[in-house]
Amino acid sequence: MHDLAFIRQHPEALDAGLKRRGVEPAATRILALDARRREAQTALQLAQSRRNEASRLIGQAMAKGDREGAEALKAEVADIKSAMPTHEEAERAAGEELDELLLTLPNLPAEDVPEGADESANIEIARWGTPRDFDFAPQEHADLGPPLGMDFETGAAIAGARFTFLRGGMARLHRALGQFMLDRQTGEAGYVECNPPVLVRGEAMRGTGQLPKFADDSFRTSDDRWLIPTAEVSLTNAVREKILDESELPMRLTALTPCFRSEAGSAGRDTRGFIRQHQFEKVELVAIVKPEDSEAEHERLTQAAEAILQALELPYRKMLLCAGDMGAGARKTYDLEVWLPGQGAWREISSCSDFGDWQARRMKARYRAEDGKPAFVHTLNGSGLAVGRTLVAVLEAYQQADGTVTIPQVLAPYMGGVERLEPIDAK
Repeated sequence: MHDLAFIRQHPEALDAGLKRRGVEPAATRILALDARRREAQTALQLAQSRRNEASRLIGQAMAKGDREGAEALKAEVADIKSAMPTHEEAERAAGEELDELLLTLPNLPAEDVPEGADESANIEIARWGTPRDFDFAPQEHADLGPPLGMDFETGAAIAGARFTFLRGGMARLHRALGQFMLDRQTGEAGYVECNPPVLVRGEAMRGTGQLPKFADDSFRTSDDRWLIPTAEVSLTNAVREKILDESELPMRLTALTPCFRSEAGSAGRDTRGFIRQHQFEKVELVAIVKPEDSEAEHERLTQAAEAILQALELPYRKMLLCAGDMGAGARKTYDLEVWLPGQGAWREISSCSDFGDWQARRMKARYRAEDGKPAFVHTLNGSGLAVGRTLVAVLEAYQQADGTVTIPQVLAPYMGGVERLEPIDAK
């Protein structure tokens, strides 16, 4: 959500930022709604003031025996009372329309975010690791996985498309990855482990920006709750409507949770395999910081995600997203893309974003600054990492010519002595 005071002072800056996001100018409409609301507020305040004054004068007139004056004042009060609902409705309507407009506008990109309309304008910042040379044609995980326990057919039979049933060593490897990531983020990166709700109210989804824009991409229950598309929703909303002490910042939270997405906006994409599922697990990283610390925290959070890929020895590249390819709430985003040898392509495995105060304003999340005045915090989040996509990367990177998959050395403590995945039928 945007700062209305800033828009009043710098309407051209808002429109310039929106233009970079490929969004139509909105400052003129915002200022018109703001003026309409404030006019209604002023009219209501004047009416209330005159009503109170006239009511006081009625008593004085009655004390003087001026019945005619008193009756005139009573008539005036009655007229004012009958007109006040009109002012109240005008204020409410303008306010609701203004708030709805502000809620739908994306964040403004940071100055160092590159121009561009789509992923073709993203910039590679760094690259780590060297893709493995295979002496055989590497398979995609969708072909390699089923004999090893990645059961697409059973998942679809139980729940429909984009659900998968994992068995045996495959299920254990999936669990091991999640536990390994969580242990690293809490033990080395300094995040506090949380176990948050995965069902949340609409206000929580609205606070982090999933609503109203992404309602169709989310699952809603019959009692008007929402299944979280990411633990970002639960973790970030832990500070909603709070005024934190400065000593509580930075606040770094992490959780391994199931996540749920209807993928309504991704029809036809990655329908084969384990890349894009309706239900998946992810280790989420959330940071709540003072405004002056958000840029450095963005780098720190991204490094925490990169550390997992490095530990697993999975080659990746770090991309700075252009203005047109970022999520609506982000002011700056790094994507980490892992190399999938079976696909012969780089695929996103983590997205790490700085939201500035965009989410904080929606959530009314503040801290008490040195001057004693409440100020909005800055929020950041990223995947550290998406477990399913990391499983895909491990399968493709560590596959062998005989169809088995070697377990990365760093996961050995989590695998109970299992050193490789072998076809289930061979056991």
